[in-house]
Amino acid sequence: MNGEELPRRVEQAANLAALEVAEHEWDVFAQLRDVKEFLTKDQKPYLVVELADVHAVIEAKIWDNSPEAMAAAKAAQKGGPVKVRGRFKERPGYTAQLVIERLKVIDPAQAPEGFDMGQLVDPALAAVEDLCCRTLVFDIETVPAFDRRDLPHDIAEALIGYTTRKFAEPDVVEAESKKFMGMSPFFGKVVSLAIGDGDAQPGEDAVTVLAVPPDGTTIPDCPAWLRPMSEADLLRSFWALAGKAETVVSFNGRGFDVPFLVTRSVIHGIPARRDLVSDRWSLRPHLDLYELLTQRNRGPSSLNVVCWALGIDSPKEVMDGSMVAPAYAKGEIAKIAEYNAHDVRATSAIYRKLRHLVLRYRGDWTANKQ
Repeated sequence: MNGEELPRRVEQAANLAALEVAEHEWDVFAQLRDVKEFLTKDQKPYLVVELADVHAVIEAKIWDNSPEAMAAAKAAQKGGPVKVRGRFKERPGYTAQLVIERLKVIDPAQAPEGFDMGQLVDPALAAVEDLCCRTLVFDIETVPAFDRRDLPHDIAEALIGYTTRKFAEPDVVEAESKKFMGMSPFFGKVVSLAIGDGDAQPGEDAVTVLAVPPDGTTIPDCPAWLRPMSEADLLRSFWALAGKAETVVSFNGRGFDVPFLVTRSVIHGIPARRDLVSDRWSLRPHLDLYELLTQRNRGPSSLNVVCWALGIDSPKEVMDGSMVAPAYAKGEIAKIAEYNAHDVRATSAIYRKLRHLVLRYRGDWTANKQ
């Protein structure tokens, strides 16, 4: 062709999950969830970009040979829609990854052909969009989902066998088996999810609780801060909010809350849309205050103990975890929700103290803070 370059082949991907290794470039619409800046060994800048839609979440890279895309990504608003062009490449020993060559911020009011905002944003967000915040503090309460007598014989035997190995006394086994049911996502369920804004000022830190009333019960004079719903809707709401937050804050969320939420979501067939488990020692997207403060094998470090040590009002003055299941059996979901909300207020208070005294001096916290 007289030395002319052949036009590059570009295909429009239906969504992020449809991207596959190919010789050609891909165009795809996505939500720009996160942008992190790094340097190569040669001190050349590059970006790691997290893209999301309702089908998948992927990481992509922008190298310094695409300066316009790099500048656009750094200037773009996190959580906003973008259109990216790049190659989905595979390297031996590495997961296939999108290398972005172009990035353009999309104005939904002037959306280009093929753009569908409904493919980028979790539809469950509509019910809780007013609760979106940059720093999402959360805590859950769980109870047994079944009566042990209604379990299949082999499943009940497995539960009793597990409990017996830990507690030999027959009178203890029965009580402890109920406790284990409430602590296991296979036998238990989430009945309360408290949500707070970690960046709110003390005294303005309103907490909203999503709660699952027992079957056949209602909440009389239900307060505005309490939202009754099914467990499935509670789970959908959590992942929608977690997907919008820059940081999700918990106390022992890696050890209990998040694995419980993930497994219950799988049981309900609900996508767990945010990875809050990988990279245990990272501070984002999941900041587990227990991991930050705990002195493993050096004595108790429960939320109650930490609150006492830091001079913060303890939520355990209201009730404790052992009282949740009996209260739920009595239909006292509002009482459980109040206790759950106290946990989140205490966790938020710990977060604010650590943000001021510890996190502001951590390079892995301040590096990408906008």
